[in-house]
Amino acid sequence: MRVVYTDEALRDLDAALSYIAQNYPAALNGFRRRLRTIEQRIAKWPKVAQRPNVRALPFIRYPYRMFYQVTNEAVEILHIHHAARSAALGILV
Repeated sequence: MRVVYTDEALRDLDAALSYIAQNYPAALNGFRRRLRTIEQRIAKWPKVAQRPNVRALPFIRYPYRMFYQVTNEAVEILHIHHAARSAALGILV
């Protein structure tokens, strides 16, 4: 299945990459690899996360979560948030 990013998700991703590059440059390549792994996983198994509407997957070694929904046409990435930010926004995953 095709994976697409919303404009908001792209802004989230840009902010996360900028933050990591500035504060943890050694972790940047690992974060990017993990992002690609998650993209590939949800493209192949879009219903891997257990929630029915908006689904979430953690980045495991990194304190981020990817929120997405499955449509008839694609897997749509909605947000990429730092775990602390997700909690502050009241997002329960």
